[in-house]
Amino acid sequence: MAKVIEGLYYSESHEYVRVEGEFGYIGITDYAQHELGNVVYVDMPEVDDEVEAGEEFGAVESVKAASDLISPVSGTVVEVNDALADNPELINADAFANWIIKVELTDKTELDNLMDAEAYKAVCEA
Repeated sequence: MAKVIEGLYYSESHEYVRVEGEFGYIGITDYAQHELGNVVYVDMPEVDDEVEAGEEFGAVESVKAASDLISPVSGTVVEVNDALADNPELINADAFANWIIKVELTDKTELDNLMDAEAYKAVCEA
């Protein structure tokens, strides 16, 4: 069973958001990295780019597939995880520790549209 962490918000497209104050750290879930296999490249937006909930903001490529990254929330990118440029396999090592982008949230009510850990576990098991 893939690891699911309490206290995070999850999307049906297997991204998570860890909220800290006005910021959200967005990455892919443990389930997603298991499904993708060995991650070889992460395409990330630039700092100051705007992301919209439900819209593509990048992609993760593995040896067997490429998967679009869909933002679970809207906001302005304030940081990208530069470590992933040289070491994309960090996502396989620990998907939750290796977030992809940090955004300043523009509308925290969007979090209400996301799943909690229990609901996301049910999606993964389905």
